[in-house]
Amino acid sequence: MKLSRVAVASVIAAVGCVGLRAYQRVADLGFGNDDSPTNIKAEFYWSRLAFSSNLQGMSSFGGYGYWRRNAWSRDYPKADRQFLIAMHRLTRIDGRPTEQVVTLDSDDIFNYPWIYAVQVQMWSFTDKEAQKLRDYLLKGGFLMVDDFHGTEDWENFMNGMRQVLPDFPVEDLQSGDEIFHSLYDIDDKMQIPGEHFVRTRRTYEKDGYQPKWRAIRDTKGRIMVAICHNMHLGDAWEWADDPNYPEVFASMAFRVGLDYIIYDMTH
Repeated sequence: MKLSRVAVASVIAAVGCVGLRAYQRVADLGFGNDDSPTNIKAEFYWSRLAFSSNLQGMSSFGGYGYWRRNAWSRDYPKADRQFLIAMHRLTRIDGRPTEQVVTLDSDDIFNYPWIYAVQVQMWSFTDKEAQKLRDYLLKGGFLMVDDFHGTEDWENFMNGMRQVLPDFPVEDLQSGDEIFHSLYDIDDKMQIPGEHFVRTRRTYEKDGYQPKWRAIRDTKGRIMVAICHNMHLGDAWEWADDPNYPEVFASMAFRVGLDYIIYDMTH
């Protein structure tokens, strides 16, 4: 299945600030409404991981950063909300219209099948937190990591990942892997840049010149961790309503995210 330009235009209209009438059409379902209830029963819940940062001098609240002054909340909540609107428009998934922030100091994480995490080169875990995330993943949870770039970021990310899953290798995903064909057929994958592309025309950041689509599987072959390295899909979701941000990047980012979610829900 391919996402047509008409469908992409519909999604961008639905999520865009310029698409106020489209927002109104989904208002009754709570999409795009900051006051929408969080206790809605649904078959899918989107959650974002809030984590302690390994950077010094960063604002924090109860050990975790908050809002735009921290690593975990970059693009939050607009990217999450706009993705959920796209999911509602393009699939029949009964998803809750608002996201959930989860931490590793509570068992609440086990209530959510999906975790999205960004700026993971900055994450830091206690042994107890690493164990909690390991248990979550081995019990069937799914983690998508995004928005980290270059060699140094990769090593910092892996420092935390080795603490969580020390015995599970990272592999490069291939175009034929099932995760890229669970809803849309994605064979030719491009590097998805952040909003900086509008100013710089560069798709890369730091020394992250090539996109890396990677994963960690459990012992049965199920992908537990989907790794988007040298890319920034969250920015593509967030800026999909900006006419200066290329549609080709936004549409690819939506397709990848939806493929990952369908894979997560069926494996």
